[in-house]
Amino acid sequence: MTPPFANPGIEAAFDVLDPQARAGLLALRRLIFDIAAQTPEAGRIEEVLRWGQPSYLTAERKTGTTLRLGVPKGARFALFVHCQSRLIPEFAAAFPAWDRFEGTRAVLFNDPAEVEPLRHGWLIKRALTYRIRAPLKIPA
Repeated sequence: MTPPFANPGIEAAFDVLDPQARAGLLALRRLIFDIAAQTPEAGRIEEVLRWGQPSYLTAERKTGTTLRLGVPKGARFALFVHCQSRLIPEFAAAFPAWDRFEGTRAVLFNDPAEVEPLRHGWLIKRALTYRIRAPLKIPA
């Protein structure tokens, strides 16, 4: 079950004009909380606004790097990670030719149906445990 929004400002950040983008952003939010619930080593996830975008931190245990959700110029919606991390290159190597990227900072989406729990869940779990350094297995 997806928790309620942490505050009205975060809820307002999901009020984008494009209904497809809103549905996709909400699907990614659900997936972040679902993966976090399955990843006890990450601890409690904190939902905050960073640069006006919903962001997800492992503030309690500091095991991960920030995930952000937003609307980029080149797609309807996106899942952002820290651009200096190895997350996008690792993800692209694990799942070649599946997704579109904005450099090393985002996975780009045009349709909510493109959000795939197994593949994108792998990226989210990797972000939530980024500082633990345990290699994640690629799902079969």
